[in-house]
Amino acid sequence: MVSVKAYGLTDRGLTRSHNEDYFEIDSSQNLYLVADGMGGHRHGEVASQLAVRTIKDFVDKTSHQDATWPFVPEPRLRRQTNVLKMAVRLAHDRVMYAIREDRRLFGMGTTVVGFLLDDDQAAIAHVGDSRAYRLRDGQLELLTQDHTWVNEQVVAGFLSLDQARVHPLKNVVTRALGGEKDIAVDVREEQVQRGDLYILCSDGLTTMLSDAEIQAGAESSASLAEICRNLVDAANSRGGHDNVTVIALGIE
Repeated sequence: MVSVKAYGLTDRGLTRSHNEDYFEIDSSQNLYLVADGMGGHRHGEVASQLAVRTIKDFVDKTSHQDATWPFVPEPRLRRQTNVLKMAVRLAHDRVMYAIREDRRLFGMGTTVVGFLLDDDQAAIAHVGDSRAYRLRDGQLELLTQDHTWVNEQVVAGFLSLDQARVHPLKNVVTRALGGEKDIAVDVREEQVQRGDLYILCSDGLTTMLSDAEIQAGAESSASLAEICRNLVDAANSRGGHDNVTVIALGIE
C-alpha cells in the first residue's frame, strides 16, 4: 500500500489586494483540493471557500456512513471517483444556492481541482482552469484540460500553445462552479506509483510559468515545502499577476 505526503501554499501575488484562492489538505481522507475564486467577480473568496468546505463535508459524510447520494452514480467509475464527482456537483449547487439567497453574491464563482486517493487508486476531478500535473520518471504530464476559451481554440487547432499563452482572452473561463445552471465535471482515474509527484495548482501559477519551468522547479527542490515555495516565488518573480496556490503530493 502506498502512502502520501502533502504540503500546500497559497499567496496573494503582487498585484491583487486579497486572496480568492483556497486549498484543503485532509490527510485523514487523502483528499486534496485547490479552488480559485473567479478573478474580477465579487466575493470570489466566498465561492472558493464554500466549494472546498462542501466537497470536504461530502467526502467525510460518505466515508463514515451510508449517506444518501444526491446523484445517480456512474457504473463505469470507481466509488471514490463517483464520490468526488458528486461532491463537486454538490459544491456547484451550494454556490448557486448562496447566490440565490444573497443577490450581493451575484457573479461569484470558482474553479476547482480535487484529488482523492483510495489505496493506490486516485480520482481527479476538475472544473475550470485549476490544474493537476503528474511528475513520473522525469516526465511531467498535465492531467487536466483547461475549460477556457483559448484551450478550446488550441484543441480545435486554431491557436498554438504559445499563442494561447499570450492571448488577450487567455483568462476567459468557459466552465466554473456558480456559472451555468448545470455543471459538467471532468474526472480521471489514476493508478499512482511510489515516487510519483502530483501538483495541484491555480492558474496564478500556470499563467506565469511554462510546464517546463514547473517541472524544473519541482525537480530541483528537496522537499514538498520547497517545491511549493519555489514555484510560488517563481510565479511572483514573473510579475505575480494573480493569486497563486500550489499543493505538492509525494507518493511513497
